[in-house]
Amino acid sequence: MKYVKLGSTGMDVSQICLGALSYGVPGKGVHSWTLDLDEARPMLLHALESGINFLDTANVYSAGTSEQIVGHILREYGHRDEIVLATKVHGRTRPGPNGVGLSRKAIMTEIDNSLRRLGTDYVDLYQIHRWDPATPIEVTMEALHDVVKAGKALHIGASSMWAWEFAKAQHVAERNGWTPFTTMQNHYNLIYREEEREMLPLCADQGVAVIPWSPLARGRLTREWDSVSARSETDEFGKTLYRDTDREIVGRLGQLAAKRGLPMAQLALAWLLSKPAVTSPIVGATKMSHLQDAIAAPDVELDDEEISYLEEPYQPHNVVGHPITQLPGQH
Repeated sequence: MKYVKLGSTGMDVSQICLGALSYGVPGKGVHSWTLDLDEARPMLLHALESGINFLDTANVYSAGTSEQIVGHILREYGHRDEIVLATKVHGRTRPGPNGVGLSRKAIMTEIDNSLRRLGTDYVDLYQIHRWDPATPIEVTMEALHDVVKAGKALHIGASSMWAWEFAKAQHVAERNGWTPFTTMQNHYNLIYREEEREMLPLCADQGVAVIPWSPLARGRLTREWDSVSARSETDEFGKTLYRDTDREIVGRLGQLAAKRGLPMAQLALAWLLSKPAVTSPIVGATKMSHLQDAIAAPDVELDDEEISYLEEPYQPHNVVGHPITQLPGQH
């Protein structure tokens, strides 16, 4: 496994981050296809033993049971000091008016709940899962700064939002001497490239690590376009992300994979890793073959002609994957 710096943190992370949305008690939360503890154990242990040291989960994944499973297996594995562990806050975790969002109350409650489920004293990266338009960003950034100063998180990160929102958050942190975001977890893959317009250049300029979610487009970039899986048939959010005009790119990816004798997933991840702004794509795995493809991807190189061949059919998309936020003064 190859390692790279995680932005300006000084930490070394594997070029593949293992996403834990796939692990949790089935039926807890919104997904029925997740792997429980016994099913997840061989996947996670193989990832760790293969050199993946970067794990990403969230408090809302499978109603918190994803964090529980990740924490349980990390305790079995040991070597906590070598693991870069990330989780997220924002989504609803309990009923009631303060069970969601990025208020100070929500953040202070949820970091403690996540640490309890993970069975650790700190996380290496604590991320806001989305922008919260109902909470002033000053409140959120100061609360996150205090989480860092309390030793409960080493660094903080953000996820899908508009570039102006991210720039505003960073400015607020700098102006007040608070901890800035060091990572951006955004939606980016071969068939969704809208982040190339604003967010990726911003992150590259500011030295922010980019750790894309859905790098394989919910499995769209791993098989023929008309193929289905248990996840694709039940993933309502995923159905909103891609469209039939992406079919040609997936077809070209399949042709190139056949020509090179490699799985489509490896080539799709290799394309992402060829982008200088990208640090470590977050890959989900429910089968050992998924994991093996991800582990092999950093060793696959695409030449300029292959990259152009894959990119050429791309058509602009509507922005999807993060909330549509009104500008001040809009109604």
